[in-house]
Amino acid sequence: MKTAVITQSNYIPWKGYFDQIRAADSFVFYDSVQYTKRDWRNRNKIKTPQGLKWLSIPVLVKGKFFQSIRDTKVGDHSWAKKHWKTIEHSYSQAPHFRDYKELFEELYHNAEKLEYLSEINYLFISEICKLLGISTEFSWSQDYELMEDRTEKLAHICTQLDATHYFSGPAAQSYMDESIFDKRGITVQYFSYQGYPEYPQVHGDFEHGVSVLDLIFSMGPDAHKCLQPSPLLPLSQSPQSVVGATS
Repeated sequence: MKTAVITQSNYIPWKGYFDQIRAADSFVFYDSVQYTKRDWRNRNKIKTPQGLKWLSIPVLVKGKFFQSIRDTKVGDHSWAKKHWKTIEHSYSQAPHFRDYKELFEELYHNAEKLEYLSEINYLFISEICKLLGISTEFSWSQDYELMEDRTEKLAHICTQLDATHYFSGPAAQSYMDESIFDKRGITVQYFSYQGYPEYPQVHGDFEHGVSVLDLIFSMGPDAHKCLQPSPLLPLSQSPQSVVGATS
C-alpha cells in the first residue's frame, strides 16, 4: 500500500494540515493550480490578547487573469518582520515560546528574502514537519504530467506515484468523481477533523482552527500528541456526516 495526498500549500497551516502530511507516504504541493484570494494560501489565524487575528502575506495578483499559486509573488517584503513581531507579542507568555523563538525568528528572517509564496509556505511547512517528527516525502505538482480534468489530474498524479490510496480533505467529496480513481485501482479515503484534544492555550477560549504555531508554542515537544492517531474516516462513512469538516 502506498498513500498520497495532493493539496495546495498553505501559510503556517493548522494542525489538520500536518495530519494530512503525516498520513501520506507522498505529499504533493498542488501549486500549479489557480491562486485564490481570501484563502489559506497566504494567510492564517493566531490567538492574540485582542482575540483571533489574521496574518496575511501581501501578494501581487493580476486581476481576473489566471495566476497559479507557484507563480504568485510577494508584494511587500516587510510582511515578515510585522508577522514575527505580532507572533512574539502574542505568544511570549506561552510555555514553550522561548524554546522555539530563535528557530522561528530565523525562519522569518529567511522568509523575508524569498520572492514566491510557494517558497515561503514550503519553508515553514518543511521545518515544522521536522519539529513534529514527520518525514513524509514532498514533491510539486509541476513535476508530474498533468491532465486537463480536475479529478483526472489528481488521479494521474497518483498513478505516477504508484499510489494505491488517495487521501483527501472532506470538502472534496462534493466534486470528486471517485470512479476515475476506481478505474486506476486507487482507493479514495477522506480525512476527519473530529476528536482533536484540547490543550492549554493563551488568550481566551480554546480555538482549534488556528495556526499550528499555537500548538507548538503551547505544547513544545509534546505537540505531536495533539495530532490524531487515525485521522481518516472509515471507507463506509460519508464525510458529509462530519460536522464542521473542512478541506
